[in-house]
Order: sequence, then C-alpha cells, then structure tokens
Amino acid sequence: MTHRDPSLNLDWLTQNFDPISLEELNSKAEMLSRIDNKYVVKADELHRALPELAEGFDVLDIKQQRAFTYDTRYFDDAQRSAYYEHHQGLRKGFKVRIRRYVEARLCFLEVKVKGKRGMTEKYRIPYDEDDISNLSDDARGFARETYTNQYGKPFRYDLNRVLDIRYKRITLVAKSGGERMTIDTELKFLSAAKSHFVGDSVFIIETKSKLGRGYGDKCLRSAKVRLTKRCSKYCIGMATLGEVTRYNRFLPAMKKLGVSGQKAPSRWGLAATPANLAAPSPDLGRNCARALAQNNAAPISVPLMANLTENMKAG
Repeated sequence: MTHRDPSLNLDWLTQNFDPISLEELNSKAEMLSRIDNKYVVKADELHRALPELAEGFDVLDIKQQRAFTYDTRYFDDAQRSAYYEHHQGLRKGFKVRIRRYVEARLCFLEVKVKGKRGMTEKYRIPYDEDDISNLSDDARGFARETYTNQYGKPFRYDLNRVLDIRYKRITLVAKSGGERMTIDTELKFLSAAKSHFVGDSVFIIETKSKLGRGYGDKCLRSAKVRLTKRCSKYCIGMATLGEVTRYNRFLPAMKKLGVSGQKAPSRWGLAATPANLAAPSPDLGRNCARALAQNNAAPISVPLMANLTENMKAG
C-alpha cells in the first residue's frame, strides 16, 4: 500500500518535478567533496523559483513519498569546541553526528571536515540505531582517525551528545551531472532542558555543487533569493536553546528563520563560556524523547546511499 505523509502536505512544492527512484539516484555519483550554499526562504520566495528548478532537477520519490524525516544527534565537548571553532570561522573545523533515516530505519555516523578551498568533505560509516545514547569506542576512533588524517594533528576532544535536530527533507537531483539540492522544513531543536519548533512556513535550501555555482544557485538568484551565510543548523540550534553565549555570526540567519538566542542555562552552575562549560545533562535522552513524543514525532533520517535500496523496498 502506498501513501503520502499526512503530517506535511508539500504537494505544491513537489508536484511539478519529475520523479527519480532510489535506484536511479544511487546510479548517479554523489559528491562527497563539494561546496555547499544555503538559503533561508519563505514559501512565496520558493514558489517563484520552482518552475525553473523543475526544468533542471528531479525529485526523489519512494512509494509516492517525497518528504522524508531526518533525525540527527550532534556531539561536542564540554567547551563546545566544534561550535566555537565554527563561530570563529576556523578553517580546520569539524562536526560529529549520528543521523538516522526514519523511513529507511537506517543509521550512520558522519564526520564532516573541511578540504581545499573550503570544500566540505563528509565521511560516514553504518551505526547501530539502538545504541545512540553516546558514541561507541569504534565511533570515537573513526572520528579521531578522520580528523587526524585530514588535518595532520591529534583529535583531543571528549565528545558527548549536546543537541538533537529533526526536520523534513525533500531531495532534488540534477537531471545531468552530480549536483544535488535539499529543501528542509518543520525544523525542531531539542536539548536536555528545552525544545523549539521553527515551523513549516520557512525553508532551508542547500545547494551542493562542485564549485558552488550550480544550476540551483542560478535559479534561486533569478528568483531574487539571496545566499544566507553562516546557516549551520547545529550552531543555530545551540544558540536558540541557550547552549552557548556567543552567536553574533549567526544572527542574520537566525533572524531569517525567526528565532533568537537565549542565555545559557543555569543548570551548569557556571557562565556558559568555552572555557568552563560543564558536561551536558545525563537526562538529555529522556528529555529529548519526551519532547519528541509531545510533538507526535516518529522514531529517527533520508535515503541517499546505495545500500538503502533493499530497506525501502522491504516496506
């Protein structure tokens, strides 16, 4: 039996795109080394760009479903080094996360680092979705090895979970070439003590192309949609939930999303600065699960890898 997601009607967005199956998508080479551009747009702005986008992109369609759930758990150390290195614009930054693909019921550990010319490079391995409360020893070893191989220096960060993010994603695939575009909405941030729902009237669009000047970027410029710099979901979520004290670099993106920063929570007993942040609450998992349940959330991501095919068929 086929069905569409009843909780999010995005037919107005996807109906004019030709479908591409998971098998067809997997036959096209995905760029793991690419330049990403992000745009925060309202529904009316996205509407203007759709006709031209539909000429150059297909939409991922699996059993007549075109919007898929991503749940991502981010890890950082007590000093919030991953966050503050990103905030300071350091070239040798990193992100470590566990991403679960809800509909496919698959899970991956992902480590993101920077390569030449600021290109994002992502490395990932399968991960046990029943054991995501913290990083396993193998996961920590993979993060250390990836970081050291990339930057030639030791990885000295003691990582713990700090933030969960959930959203719906639509994936567009270029009719020719390896370019991709993702459209995210219904964004939710969850930490140990707080949660925040951004809403479904604003979208984060990310273009992924070899040089950062792809067809998708051209279409958005034609629709007078401007690039949104420093639009990291992780960093914006940390600022929105009061997990950090400095976030001025992300204020323009936060304003477009309609969110604002909060003071760091007093549960740590110290001012939340890079030098003296305490470890995150051990109740993070329980609090996040409770908040997800209150929002009628499903279990945890979206299929872009070849070994997802059989799982999606099995449903």
